[in-house]
Amino acid sequence: MLFGLLHRLASTRIILASASPRRKEIFTNLGLKFEVITSNFDEKTMEKSAFATPADYVLANATNKALEVAGRLMLASLTDGSKPPDLVVGSDTIVVLDGRILEKPEDAPHAFEMLQALSGRGHEVFTAVALILPNVADDTTGTKPMIKSFAERTEVFFAPLSDTLINAYIATGDPMDKAGSYGIQGAAGSFVRAINGCYFNVMGFPQHRFATEVADLLHRGVL
Repeated sequence: MLFGLLHRLASTRIILASASPRRKEIFTNLGLKFEVITSNFDEKTMEKSAFATPADYVLANATNKALEVAGRLMLASLTDGSKPPDLVVGSDTIVVLDGRILEKPEDAPHAFEMLQALSGRGHEVFTAVALILPNVADDTTGTKPMIKSFAERTEVFFAPLSDTLINAYIATGDPMDKAGSYGIQGAAGSFVRAINGCYFNVMGFPQHRFATEVADLLHRGVL
């Protein structure tokens, strides 16, 4: 488990390529020493219909976010002498209802539409994580960087929500920066009657799977 290996990461430059406060909180709780550098990758350039599954789409988003930051920092290390990153972590979360991908709402009416659709029903949450090791050759391609990615799926079941309740929640502003227009770690947690899978995955980052994958990289000696 990663907790017992943290001392081996003391001099490792780890980058979280996300501005999400939930992901930052999870990284902090894991005891990691890291920097936050937000990716400039534009998710809107990704055409959802081009991907066979929602998992494929969210994996591509997470990977592109991490690659953009890794490339930028590697270039900076060549020009200003800064230490290159050892590990860049990108992530993306989507909510899927009846095969339709729900990302962050565009406005309050859009948030209402999403929450009304989720009311009284089950849906899926996919969070993808991409681990980029810029200084290590990939097992498959034989060239740098090494890319290791995965997507976790959690089923979430909502209780029925009245329009009044939905509007009251939207008025808090909490839905506006979250996939599917809700955050399980906040007031909307009371909407959830059951989950099947990782809670942290719904929060925005699959903590156990990530810790397992990083521990594996340490055991293999590539990180």
